[in-house]
Amino acid sequence: MARNEVAAILYRAREEAKAAGSPGVEAEHVLLAIAAHKGTEAQRILANVGLDHAAILAALDREFEESLAGAGVSLSAFSLPSASGRPDRVPRWGTSFKLALQRAPKGSPAGRSWNSRLDSTRLLLGILRARIGTVARALSLAGVDRAALAARAEQALGGGRP
Repeated sequence: MARNEVAAILYRAREEAKAAGSPGVEAEHVLLAIAAHKGTEAQRILANVGLDHAAILAALDREFEESLAGAGVSLSAFSLPSASGRPDRVPRWGTSFKLALQRAPKGSPAGRSWNSRLDSTRLLLGILRARIGTVARALSLAGVDRAALAARAEQALGGGRP
């Protein structure tokens, strides 16, 4: 099941990146996809702290606004067009996603492909372990304790319930 679960999440993450007009699938797109994939342990961990798809999207929007404000740009002063990526273009795997994969704990013996070791909770943990970046800033702005959330994911991986 984990392999199909991860494949579905990664497919949804690509769709999230496309919808945002992003040329790459980044950690934030995968986090959105995990939150939208009902029935997984990772989705339940997020939901338990109030992080559903809409809440994460709102946090990411706030992070974007705050980042612009840090550069002296007010988002309210502009009327930004909607995302206009090419619909036939498939977003590539971005750096923050690749780093999340590297940070994700491994679950199977060596010699198996990366996606056979990966499940939604390990993927979530890989994303949460980033100390800097868009997701870390967005979760902080949303008032989420990333370390406590990561601890819940680690506990779930250890067989206990978060």
